[in-house]
Amino acid sequence: MKKSIALAFCFAMLAGTAVAQNAQEVTYVEDPSQGYLFNRFRDNWFIQGEGGVTIGFTDEDNHRKLTDRFSPSAHLYVGKWFSPLLGVRIGASYVSVKGLSNDPNCVGLQPWNEKIDGEYWKTMQNYFGPSFSVMLNLTNWWCGYRPGRVYNAYLYGGGDFYWTLTKTKEGDDFKWKNCHDRVIGLHAGIVNEFNITKNFALGLDIRANAISNHTDNWGKTFVAGEALLTATYKFNKTDWNAPIVPVCPPAENCDEYRARLQAADARIADLEAQLKACLSRPEPEKTVVKYPLATIYYPCDVYALTSVDRKVLESVANVMKADTSKQYVLTGWADNYTGNDQINVRLRHNRVNGVKKQLLRYGVDESQLEATTNNGNRVDLGDKCLTLDRCVTIVEKD
Repeated sequence: MKKSIALAFCFAMLAGTAVAQNAQEVTYVEDPSQGYLFNRFRDNWFIQGEGGVTIGFTDEDNHRKLTDRFSPSAHLYVGKWFSPLLGVRIGASYVSVKGLSNDPNCVGLQPWNEKIDGEYWKTMQNYFGPSFSVMLNLTNWWCGYRPGRVYNAYLYGGGDFYWTLTKTKEGDDFKWKNCHDRVIGLHAGIVNEFNITKNFALGLDIRANAISNHTDNWGKTFVAGEALLTATYKFNKTDWNAPIVPVCPPAENCDEYRARLQAADARIADLEAQLKACLSRPEPEKTVVKYPLATIYYPCDVYALTSVDRKVLESVANVMKADTSKQYVLTGWADNYTGNDQINVRLRHNRVNGVKKQLLRYGVDESQLEATTNNGNRVDLGDKCLTLDRCVTIVEKD
């Protein structure tokens, strides 16, 4: 019965292995090539602050020293990326422009300064107002979106609406003056941004501005460049998830599995033949090995019993007296590697007779005991084991 269960288990294991090896598993992975999922509206927002310098590049401005044309500028935005490529930002801008003018009526003119080249006075206008930009992430466009990217470059462009404010001299005082002039500006630039952490980034913004200037020869336009340091804090979810698509493994060549199945079938047939032969084989006769009831060992050329030996024989006597129908053979042994035949014969007889007498003293009936000797080697393992031959064995008689 146990062999049949083992064979059935073998069949089940082979069948399970074949099914597992032929199973086609479908996996699901994010695949950026399939496009990007738009996140929730509350995700991918940021706050951005910029600060740096502005320098004018109109024709008149070029007559002014380069180092004297630098002026401050700053911007503050709130923005959102709608995808890894496109985003918008809206905020407030401050741009200060230093230049030159030959118009004595120009607002922002600083006539207390010496003329430059005998023709131009220095000017300074400050522009404040809302600003709007559309952004394109060039890194994700050219290199593909990758979460955790350290460097991103994005291009942007947009418009501004400014109020003009300037500082002029009235008498001996310098006062800020609202020019009551509202102008429109256009801007474009590129930001090189480095992610310090997942939510914080620093960058460099290189920007060009074109601002209409009604205060200096109507219709004139300021052209200015800006270099700005940016600090951006991103909140809520900052990355993007690609669509999850199934990936099916390619079709496999099943010849290997067919060959393995055929080999398994042949192996099973061989096991069945072996099992059949094993079941039809007659069971061997059981052989009962009789072990001595006790064995008394002696040192070389000794036949006297020790106190330990007598204790052992007392226990043997109790077993014999418990069933007086059983008989026992006492056999005296001696090793054939030491002494001579005459000494060994005497030792065998003295040893077996000493054991018999001790058993009789303990009350064993003499009819239960048969004393004999054997002049062979009891274990026949060589002279290194000769101490095993110096003994008397007590075996129950058949």
